[in-house]
Amino acid sequence: MRVTICIGSACHLKGSREIISQLQSLVKEKRLEGQVDLNGSFCSGHCVSGVCVTLDGEVYSLKPEDTKEFFEKEIAGRL
Repeated sequence: MRVTICIGSACHLKGSREIISQLQSLVKEKRLEGQVDLNGSFCSGHCVSGVCVTLDGEVYSLKPEDTKEFFEKEIAGRL
């Protein structure tokens, strides 16, 4: 599973670093390192309401406080 988090200027200001940190911790905590590939990219063009996160081609808009719920539902819930 490939997860790409935008680290462009707008998403950085909206908390992309915090989201990356949380996702790294959750992947490690659940021992999913071999199944989840976390990546960063510059502007994905979908940064209207939150940090742009792409999961296997599907685009999501996240806020740092939504990260754990997103992880449980969209990442761990699909594995």
